[in-house]
Amino acid sequence: MKSIVNKPWGSYQIIDQGENFIVKNIVVKPYAKLSLQSHKHRSEHWVIVEGQAEVTINDNITTLEPNQSTYIPSETKHRLANNHDKNLILIEVWYGEKLDEEDITRYEDIYNRV
Repeated sequence: MKSIVNKPWGSYQIIDQGENFIVKNIVVKPYAKLSLQSHKHRSEHWVIVEGQAEVTINDNITTLEPNQSTYIPSETKHRLANNHDKNLILIEVWYGEKLDEEDITRYEDIYNRV
């Protein structure tokens, strides 16, 4: 396993990877959210493990509980938020031809990274 990478919203750790996929364990701190973003070269699958996630996909906002999941196609605007007082933990699977942290377009970000 790789080391934990800290972000303003929490942290992630890569737990597996291959030629066309990366699997991450993600922790989102209480009342934190990721940027509204999209990716050109990858799709993502999110599986909630602990906590409750507010998931935005394009203009649709839903709530996911543990053992629920969602799929985000490439080039789709999306955001993950934790609106509760406990950590949100999920497994994220990237799938695509080019897997790179730089493959991101941010549209909104409370941490001024747009």
